Amino acid sequence: MIKFDIITIFPKIFDSYVKESLISRAQKKKLIKINIHNLRKWTTDNHQTVDDRPFGGGLGMVIKIEPVYKAVQSLKLKFKNQNAKRTKVILFTPRGKKFTQKIVTQLAKLDQIIFICGRYEGVDERVAEKIADMELSIGDYDLMGGELPAMVAIETISRLIPGVLGKEQLLKERITKSGGFIEYAQYTRPEVFSPVKNKKWKVPPVLLSGDHKKIEAWKTKHSKVIE
Repeated sequence: MIKFDIITIFPKIFDSYVKESLISRAQKKKLIKINIHNLRKWTTDNHQTVDDRPFGGGLGMVIKIEPVYKAVQSLKLKFKNQNAKRTKVILFTPRGKKFTQKIVTQLAKLDQIIFICGRYEGVDERVAEKIADMELSIGDYDLMGGELPAMVAIETISRLIPGVLGKEQLLKERITKSGGFIEYAQYTRPEVFSPVKNKKWKVPPVLLSGDHKKIEAWKTKHSKVIE
């Protein structure tokens, strides 16, 4: 079982996500465990302050290092052999390394992943330098926080855990030896769809032929490896 620990100042954002569909079932089957942690729990003042103004000036507020450090230290699993590689701390930033299927494959082998979800103008740089093991980005654009990237990461990683999708053979067929993912065009009924009169959108005839060799050849031709 892989354990996901999410550090955020908006824990309710995850309420519906963790309670629906395959992610919910995977938790009930004890294939994954998702814990949502409010960063304010690790503050020491009466106002539960998690942010402050940036040194040197600038607009907005910056997430403070102290509560983040305390949260990560509190949440890290303790292994008897002190094998720190079994836990990774991930910070989502726009400048981070691009999140790819190959990275997903590597992360799926861990026992625990701690996600730090930034907000406002970002997180104190010392979090990236001293606390996080990896800085990741899900795309070349800016978001309001790290909560959506955390959901993306949980979903992509969970797909690789046997039993989560229900059909293990289906997953095996779609994963390459290098850890990439094979995506190809798919169709279902009806065979012919007419959005308006005299217009017909048809399923490729080869997929209706029953000839498995030709079908596999078609899938190979119309597939793309995502790495």
